[in-house]
Amino acid sequence: MSKLVFILEDDININEILKYNLEKNGFEVKSFYDGESFNKFFNYKKPDIVILDLMLPDIDGFDICKKIKKESDVPVLILSAKGEELDKVLGLELGADDYMVKPFGIKELIARVKNILKKYELINLSLNKKPIQDIYYFKDARLKIDEVSYNVFLNDKKIDLNPKEFKVLVMLLKNINNLVHRNEIIKEVWGNDYFGDTRTLDVHIRRIRSKMSEDDFGEKYIKTVHSLGYKLIDDTSKEK
Repeated sequence: MSKLVFILEDDININEILKYNLEKNGFEVKSFYDGESFNKFFNYKKPDIVILDLMLPDIDGFDICKKIKKESDVPVLILSAKGEELDKVLGLELGADDYMVKPFGIKELIARVKNILKKYELINLSLNKKPIQDIYYFKDARLKIDEVSYNVFLNDKKIDLNPKEFKVLVMLLKNINNLVHRNEIIKEVWGNDYFGDTRTLDVHIRRIRSKMSEDDFGEKYIKTVHSLGYKLIDDTSKEK
């Protein structure tokens, strides 16, 4: 499956050159020429990487970078005429994964994009390979789970989760006590091609909480991290 690249660059020629060469190298590309249109689309669809110009006609590129990193784990490659060390440092401190100064070599840029994506793939692969326990012990609850049969038992009571609800729960358990970004859950459960309302995930979380309402388990342990994602918390899930 090809990786999706968002280009935010107001210079039409540069944008078209980037789009042409990235598509030639097997990437799917969507171009933006101003920050407002980018922000609106980013709220509904997350790419695999963003190539970001800093000098935009309406919104400061640093603010865009800050928003991306606050709301997702999407990598950012800054591409800018601002070559001062201070600008580079600020971009990297805001979470950018790389910084290239114009003029740039297209082959080098594509190589850097591939390297960033490879790094993120290795990180995600490591997260998804985390083993899941058969039994999780919480302070006042016991959770039994079987990935093969899709069975979940809370204090020996069977919880009927549909397949997507089950996958969401498994992902939270594999990353217990750690934030799982909304974009990461959506990609894992609904797939890279999902282009729907992100509130679908919120509905699934509400259903999981409702179905796991015994002793307020869902409300106590499945936490919302505003605008970022969710995490399942406990002091840990010590297997006995």
